[in-house]
Amino acid sequence: MAKRVVLAYSGGLDTSVAVKWIGEEWGAEVVALAADVGQGGDFDAIRERALAAGAVESIVVDVRAEFGREYVAPAIRANAMYEGKYPLVSALSRPVIARHLVAAAREHGADAVAHGCTGKGNDQVRFEVSVRALAPDLEVLAPVRVWNMTRDDSIEYAKHHGIPITVTRDKPYSVDENFVGRAIECGEMEDPWAAPPEHIYELTRPVSNAPAEPRDVVVQFEQGTPVALDGAELGLEDMIPRLGEAVGAYGFGRVDMVENRRVGIKSRETYECPGSLALIIAHADLESITLERDVMREKQRLEPRYAELVYDGLWFSPLREALDAFVASTQRHVTGDVRVHLEPGRCFANGRRAERSLYDYELATYEAADAFRHEDAAGFVRLWGLSVETWARRQREERPFDPDERA
Repeated sequence: MAKRVVLAYSGGLDTSVAVKWIGEEWGAEVVALAADVGQGGDFDAIRERALAAGAVESIVVDVRAEFGREYVAPAIRANAMYEGKYPLVSALSRPVIARHLVAAAREHGADAVAHGCTGKGNDQVRFEVSVRALAPDLEVLAPVRVWNMTRDDSIEYAKHHGIPITVTRDKPYSVDENFVGRAIECGEMEDPWAAPPEHIYELTRPVSNAPAEPRDVVVQFEQGTPVALDGAELGLEDMIPRLGEAVGAYGFGRVDMVENRRVGIKSRETYECPGSLALIIAHADLESITLERDVMREKQRLEPRYAELVYDGLWFSPLREALDAFVASTQRHVTGDVRVHLEPGRCFANGRRAERSLYDYELATYEAADAFRHEDAAGFVRLWGLSVETWARRQREERPFDPDERA
């Protein structure tokens, strides 16, 4: 059994209990590592909570800029949305946390790392696969999979051992947050028929409380990466929350879905991600005028696969690296501006421009400036439909084919 363990510490119920439990049950020293990925909160209090729970050391690392630059930006360039809805709020943060777990294990002489994930969730996969890809020699421990405590049991354990926690039986929600958005689960939302209660939301208003006057926001991109908002240059760690304030005020950015977890179960998930959803909408729109048709279609075909890899914990994989290389090659000319229009319950692009746009006014217009060679169309249309025309002359029957007639 490991003698010193670096624990991915959030300050929540499970990881706070895990600090004490690992020491008592496995006899290992615990170094608690909390990563600031833009979730907010009092990190001094989180550090003290870990020490109060029994950690021998408590570390906080600010990875916000790295997270935005190395993980969030590639996902935006790939328009990565798991099952077409979820912009990978939690999934994107796990590989950067795993990288710092490994770094801390090396620095502090640990022979194992640990996480507070359950056996039902996706995060266990993301942490363990990532750590083993980066450091195959390190043991990976998962105390929550071993201790067999219910959520109520964990709350009682914390109370018994004097571990300071914020979760109560009255508010049993599990919330994971970073600057990309928020993920909320548990409680009454485990019933997929039950509507999410309004009080769980923090980044979005009800549509009924949205401003009556519409608003436009301009996002500037350079080679597919968002770099400025209304002319102000910002890193993603600042841009997404700022844009999210504007978008969320109009009641846009909530996702309520039943998703397919990697472990084979369906799970009801609720997300708030107004800023990140708006950026993906804007980015995909800019691609509509900067990507050649077949490149755009092939990229759209691969985007769900990219999202699946991230969701399934395979950030550190050769396929993700290969897909990133392809995506990067498509983004060379995805530089320009997109105007995002906000109105109650809606967020959509209503203007886009790019210096190297493939939209050619003289080819598209029906006005006097029309440069399209209309005389070429007749031959093109004839050749395009030639195979269907040949089939119609040689094989088409007058009445629909009835498979029963073959007998």
